[in-house]
Order: sequence, then structure tokens, then C-alpha cells
Amino acid sequence: MFRLDKKVAVVTGGASGIGLEISRSFAKQGAIVHIFELNMDQAEREADLIIAAGGQAYIHRVDVAKQADVKKHLDKINAVKPINILVNNAGVAHIGTAETTTEEDFDRIYNVNIKGVYNCIHCIIPHFKANGGGIIINMASVAASVGIPERFAYSTSKGAILTMTMQVAKDFIKDNIRCNSISPARVHTPFVDGYLKTKYPDNQEEMFEALSKSQPIGRMAKSSEVAALAVFLASEEAAFITGSDYAIDGGFVKLNTP
Repeated sequence: MFRLDKKVAVVTGGASGIGLEISRSFAKQGAIVHIFELNMDQAEREADLIIAAGGQAYIHRVDVAKQADVKKHLDKINAVKPINILVNNAGVAHIGTAETTTEEDFDRIYNVNIKGVYNCIHCIIPHFKANGGGIIINMASVAASVGIPERFAYSTSKGAILTMTMQVAKDFIKDNIRCNSISPARVHTPFVDGYLKTKYPDNQEEMFEALSKSQPIGRMAKSSEVAALAVFLASEEAAFITGSDYAIDGGFVKLNTP
């Protein structure tokens, strides 16, 4: 079950954090993985490890905020072998309220988290239609569904992902294109470790524990757990699922109210 043999998958931001685990998991399940990244040194290292483990992985330096860049690489990949799966994982974070978020901050979040996803979807749809269908998985967040302190721009961008997911699913259902989203709560990634080291250098362990316990289940998610959900949504076993958002949050959204 959940095999992706010979499927061609594009994973944006696919060489770090959740995106890396998705790239690894897809390759393990038989997919040919194309990683879109800006950090090519890291992408090359991770792709080599995937190949050494018996998988297939290729790297592309792509700025998802630039539509021409996205289109060039998607066109090139699809010309070799039709693309079956797109995972819109690339994103940037920001801490701030509507008062403290600068225009520059907001534009940066918009360009990557919203426009970047639009660019990839806009450029992949013609290929999916010509290929007889395709699967889109967007990375949203619990921040799109509940208020989280000082995440104004980030939450706004992830709210856009939810509505984008439903709209794409609705508009292209007759073209055999499925579109779903995943909404993680806190996931233990190198980003979290870096954030704690920068913001709380003197009490990192205490703050890690506090962040972990903010999920009712008592811990953060593992990147591999999010990747497993992505594998399912990309597989034939999920063929009847479209236009849905999947919270993977340890009960954060539904069980956090008193």
C-alpha cells in the first residue's frame, strides 16, 4: 500500500525540515523526486543520500517567488517524464503582530508563501491536464485555523493556502486533479532548534518543553509523521480525497479549548 512507483514528484523546499522528509519518504516509496531549492549545497548533499539509499532524486535551483523560474524547470522536467505530484512545501516564517509587521516583512511572506504556491500551481495545471491528471499537496498550518500570538503575516499566508486548496480542487476536479492540504502544529525541525537558540539562549530546554506541551498530546510532531501523511495523500489509496485539509497537530486545534 501507499506505493508511488515511477511517479514523478516535485517537492519545493525539499532539502530541509518537513520537505526533506517528504522527499526521502516519496523516494523510499518508489517516486522519482525533483527537489526545488535555493540552497544547492544542502540540496546536493541530501539528494546524494537519497540516491545512496536506493532512491531517485534530482535537484533544481528554483526561486518559487519567480514564475518564469518555476515554469522553466517544470516544463523541463515534464518534457522528460510527465509530472504526477506537486508538493508546495517551500515557505518562510515570521513573528510579529499587524502593528509590528513591516511592509517588507509582509511582502516577503506573501512572495514565498502565497505567490510561490500560486506560481507552482499555475504552471503545473496545464501539464496535469495534458497528462490526464495529477496531485497537489499544499503545506498549510494550524495557524490558518486558530489564533496564534504574533503570527499575523504567517497566519494570513496559511489561511490563503486553505482557500487556494479548496478552489483548485473545485475548479479542476473534472480534469482528474486532486488538491489537498496538510496543517501541522509544531514540528521538531532544525528551524525550531535555531529559533530557541536565538530567542532563548539561557533556557532552551525549558522553552522546548513548553512548546512541546502546547500540543495536548504532549510533544511536537516528527517531520517523518507529516511526510507519512503526504505519502498517503499522494497515493492511489487517497484517490477519493480532494479539497480537504488534514490537521496533524496532536489535538492542538480541537482539544486546546478549556
